[in-house]
Amino acid sequence: MCSMADRLSTRNAAVLLATVVLAWGTNWPVTKMIVHDMPPLWATALRCMIAAATLAPLLWAQGQFIIPRRGDLPVVFCTSILHLVAFSALVAAGLQFVPAGRAIVLGYTTPLWVAIGAAMFLSEPITRQRAVGIGCGLAGLAVIFNPQTLNWGDRNALFGSGLILLAAFCWAGNIVYVRAHKWISTPFQLVFWQVLLAAALLSTIAWITEGAPRIVWTNRLAALLLYSGIVCTAFANWAMTMVNRSLPAVTTSLWLLATPLLGIISATVMLNEPLEPSLFLAMTLIIGGIALGTVTGGWRQWTVRVKPAP
Repeated sequence: MCSMADRLSTRNAAVLLATVVLAWGTNWPVTKMIVHDMPPLWATALRCMIAAATLAPLLWAQGQFIIPRRGDLPVVFCTSILHLVAFSALVAAGLQFVPAGRAIVLGYTTPLWVAIGAAMFLSEPITRQRAVGIGCGLAGLAVIFNPQTLNWGDRNALFGSGLILLAAFCWAGNIVYVRAHKWISTPFQLVFWQVLLAAALLSTIAWITEGAPRIVWTNRLAALLLYSGIVCTAFANWAMTMVNRSLPAVTTSLWLLATPLLGIISATVMLNEPLEPSLFLAMTLIIGGIALGTVTGGWRQWTVRVKPAP
């Protein structure tokens, strides 16, 4: 692997970024398949354990393994609790009740709540372009929850959609804090401690609420967990660090907007989920609103700093 001090060529960085988009897009249906075979909290805990076991030697080999400074402890706890524990666990739980395609679109409403939260807590102005983007995103959300596209009599569907939306709120809260944090170490240097803490917290919560893990191990389940932990979490974090050093932030942000589209397509291929026209309309409105903010510089930091994966 390349040294963290090296920059990639534009071509290599683009290939690496495309790989990240592929990993994050396919991780949604992969997670849905995992929670079909094991409880969601244990699934998320095991994924974090695998990621931590992968990241430790990777950081050590690159000379990036550190003990977090006191000033960085708040961001370690915040990211671990709000993103890796709350967001990931809520998404995994929600995927038990809703199709992966719907979950992806709901999960990608996060920048809308970031814009609102940043205006409330960071005094970031809501510009005209950002306001239009928020309006488009909220219109997309209305399409998803329209009674003609969502059966309001299906409590499981409502509960699962609510869990995914709550996950997006948690992720947004983490992003707002990350924007305000005074960094001492780099985000990549801290990610091992974040996933390690998340693994410990999730295991404890899972043991209390779900009991000892009763998992029927198969080669398929093991492969899915390894893919989610190694490729979608550990590798993707390293890759995004390299990409962020090699490509402009706007370029990276716009590429990452392909993730939900790829997620919907992969859910159709891997899970045989139907391609609903209303879902594409909602995704177009939400992602279009985010793209508007990205092009005008409004939201590009959220995709660069924080990992958009369940």
